[in-house]
Formats: sequence, structure tokens, C-alpha cells
Amino acid sequence: MENVEKKSTNFIEDFVEADLASGRTEKVHTRFPPEPNGYLHIGHAKALCIDFSIARKYGGLCNLRFDDTNPTKEDTEFVNAIQEDIRWLGYDWANLYYASDFFPRLFDIACDMIRRGVAYVDDQSAEEMRLSRGTLTTPGVNSPYRDRTPEENLDLFIRMKNGEFPDGSRVLRAKIDMASPNVLLRDPTMYRILRHHHHRTGDEWCIYPMYDFQHPIQDAIEGISHSLCSLEYEIHRPIYDWMVEQAGFTEHPPRQIEFARLNIKGTIMSKRYLRRLVEEGHVAGWDDPRMPTLVAMRRRGYPAAAIRDFIDRVGVAKADSEVEGALLEHCVRESLGNVAPRAMAVLDPVKVTFCNWPEGKVEELPMENHPDHPEMGARTLHFGKTAFIEREDFMEDPPKKFFRLAPGREVRLKGAYIVKCEDVVKDENGKIVELICSVDLDSKSGCEGANRKVKGTLHWLSEIDARPIEARLYDSILLPEAEGVAEETETEEGEEAAPVAKDFISRLNPDSLKVISALAEPVICDAPAGTTFQFLRMGYFCKDPDSTEALPVYNRTVSLKDSWAKEQKKN
Repeated sequence: MENVEKKSTNFIEDFVEADLASGRTEKVHTRFPPEPNGYLHIGHAKALCIDFSIARKYGGLCNLRFDDTNPTKEDTEFVNAIQEDIRWLGYDWANLYYASDFFPRLFDIACDMIRRGVAYVDDQSAEEMRLSRGTLTTPGVNSPYRDRTPEENLDLFIRMKNGEFPDGSRVLRAKIDMASPNVLLRDPTMYRILRHHHHRTGDEWCIYPMYDFQHPIQDAIEGISHSLCSLEYEIHRPIYDWMVEQAGFTEHPPRQIEFARLNIKGTIMSKRYLRRLVEEGHVAGWDDPRMPTLVAMRRRGYPAAAIRDFIDRVGVAKADSEVEGALLEHCVRESLGNVAPRAMAVLDPVKVTFCNWPEGKVEELPMENHPDHPEMGARTLHFGKTAFIEREDFMEDPPKKFFRLAPGREVRLKGAYIVKCEDVVKDENGKIVELICSVDLDSKSGCEGANRKVKGTLHWLSEIDARPIEARLYDSILLPEAEGVAEETETEEGEEAAPVAKDFISRLNPDSLKVISALAEPVICDAPAGTTFQFLRMGYFCKDPDSTEALPVYNRTVSLKDSWAKEQKKN
């Protein structure tokens, strides 16, 4: 038990330590087994972090395995994206495998099970098998083909492999117990006929193993000690153990342990539904920053450390629960707050002219890049005759406790001067187009005698420094669920179940993306794609790959308002 920390912190680690102590497990070996039929989302991140961190904590190994047994949905694009996401999160695998690497061996194991009389070829249609399987309260009925001889079954299975029968005409089933109270044990399907080009094996195979056969046996082949999976697979555990035993892996067999899946309120957590959003054009792609995929979160500016922190805070539990998305945003703010440089951008600008500022005069003002990290240096901004502030920072008739700019009121411009609104200029429609302000010339920040207090401090941009940018502001892709709308839980083969509203397309938020023309200081515009800044008072923003030299594009990662932290203080 080298490299074992002093005590376990969750029930999975309790199992692992007990298995190490008893000798059931000699070395901890886990695996992360995604199906390459889409991009990883935040729900997969929980399983990923658990698989890799358990192996890391106990000095073991973690494999990456692509369960590529359904060629109709799988693609090399997803294989490459999944590997990139894993490395971005800070993990690496001991071995890289594909289920397709093991197709010959899985076929041989199936043939051996046929010879021993624990598997048979069934000619029933899918509907006939469904009806004969029974219900939760009534036992199933044996297939009329269940008592075929091993020789006949083996001949038919080989002919299935050789392509003699049409798709869907026959399947290979395990012979377990059609009266089992666990419906999944009522002779589950092991292989089906499916002619479809595979992203790795091409057209070599026309039969493909089913998840409940392939997955446990491949765990055993790889020497996996602990097969960690989400809670909906608990009912599959008897099949898992049966398949491992029948395949002959009786020494140090893998143990399946289930944990609660990750559910985030108001978030779509199923690749099937995410694929629909992409294919129907509701989003720009798998990396659209509104998506809960890891590639989208990375593009939006979420740090990998924040996602790991979020998963750690959610914890490992045995019962499903729903997490507030505000917790994830809190983790993002905590991660970025200490590392993101500060800069100024005005998202909805209104022009300000300083009536008493000398014509042609321009001052250079030093601005720190981070208030807590002087080692991050400083930059220079300019102050001249005209500037811009946020339109929402001015009101003609302000309510109480509005401490920003108003007629006759003073505010400080961050790192510059105290200014006072003297007049308002409007267009023919009554829209404010310019503010006329005076400058207290003795109030320059950092100068002696400039510490006169005013209640409001605003960010701003000199017209000299202001450059155009495109800002993309994101909101939840789903509207709040209507009262009484039922939720469904759907499981794809090899994929975690995901609760999603049946009418989720009708719940798509039409305002989930707002694209606005804004202004920003040069350091923001000149940064490389992927750079994150805190736009003072406005939130954290990350430069998007869509940026051009003429027009930088910034995605708002999160706002500065932290509702989760506020609720924690109340509690």
C-alpha cells in the first residue's frame, strides 16, 4: 500500500482500502471509458476526476479506453477531442485502449461461452424479445430458440460474423434466468448484427458487442481493480459480475462501485440532447460557450483548476442530488480572481467631454495590472479631453443609494480624477449622447491632497485609448422549467443517464447570447486568444479564437456577482 494517504475521504476510498488490506486487490487500477460519440461535458468530468484521482492517490494506474462498439455515432473527431480535454484537466493515462482493439478476443470469449452452453443465438424480432422479457411483476418467457445445441449456436454465430444474415435478424444472448426479478438478467443481448463503417476497423466487422458484455470483460482483460461508474449502473452490477466470471476472470476480478452522477440545475447533461442542439443549429457547435461541454467551457474561459475544485466541492456520494450552477461559477471566480489581470472595457459607452480640461493636453496615468500582485506590473493609460463611461453609470433622476454619476454629482474615475456632471446632451429622440463634466484638477489619484472622498468610483476609457471589440454575453441556454413539466431519465449505451425536460427545445432561452459592440483599452485588444482579464466592474472575459486584428472578440466567462457566496454567508 505504498503512496496511500493516511485516511480515506469517501466511500469509494473505503472500498479501495478494504480491498488492498484483504488482498482482493494488489494494485489499484482504474479506467475512464467514454464512448467517442460526442464531446465530454461537465458530467463526464466528475467520473473522469474520480477515476484518475483514485488511481493517483493510491499510486496506481488509470487507463483511457474508448468504448467504440456503436459505429453509427462514433468518430475520430470525438476521440481526439476527449484526449485533449483529459490533458487540459491535468490528467494523463497509463494506457490507451479501444474496445475495437479487443474485438477478436471478445468474439473468442463469446464462442467459448456458446460452447459451454451459457450463450445462444436468438432469431426473435426485437418486439418479440421485448414482449417475452416480461415485466417487473411478471417473469419472462424462454425464447423458442433457447435450447439450441451449442454446435448449432456456434455455427449460427460464426455465420453472423461472416455476414450471412441481415441486420437485426439474429442476436447472441446470454443464458441466465428469464424469471430473474432483475429484468436486466433475463438473457441480455451480447451481440447484434450491424453493418456500418467503423472509424477504426472499417468494414471488417458486421457484428458488434453490446455494452453489458464488452464492458465488464474488457475491464477484466485490462486488469482493472475498481470499475467506477455512475449510480444508474447499480442494477447492471449482477450482469457485470456474471460476465466476468463466465469469461474466466476469477482471480482478482474487478469490483464495480457506483457513485451519484452530477446533475446541475438547469443544465442539459446528455450527449444525445447536446448533439441535437448542435445538429439542429441551436448552437454554433460543440464548443459554443453556452454548452456544458469541456471544450466550450475552455473557450468561455473556465480554468481547468476551477472545474477540478467544483468536482471536489460536490464530493462523492451514493445518492443523486442536484447542484446549483452558481457553485461552478463561484469556483471559476475564485480561480480567476488571483491570476487574471485587471483592465478596463466599456460595454455600453456614452461619451464624456471634460469642459475645463485644456485642449490638446494628454496625461499618462499608470495603472496596476492586479491590486494584490505588484509583480504583475503596470500599464499606462491616457487622460484627455474626451472619454467614455458605461451608460448605466449615469442617471438623470437617480434613486437613493445610486452613487454613480448624475447631474451635479461627483464620482472618481478609476486611477484618474474626480469629475462632476455639469450638463447632458441629447439627440432628437431624447437619447443621451454626451455628458459634459468638469474635472477637479487637484484630485489626481496618487497625488498629494487628492484623497478627497466621493461615494462612487467608475471605470472609464479615454477616447485616445478606446478600441472597438465585440463582447459576447452568455446566459443559461435553458429557461427556468415551467411548473408541472415532467422530467425524463434517458440512458444511451455506455453513457450516463441524464434528466432532461421532455420539451427542452421549447425551453431554449432566446436571450442566451447577446453580442454587443464595446470599447476596450489596448492591452485587452493586443492579447493572444485564450487570455482572460477581469474587466473592472463588469466580469471576467476571455479572448475568443474568432478574434481578428481589426476586431477582438471577448466571451464573458462569469460576472462579478457571486450569488452562491452570498447565500453561503446567509447560512
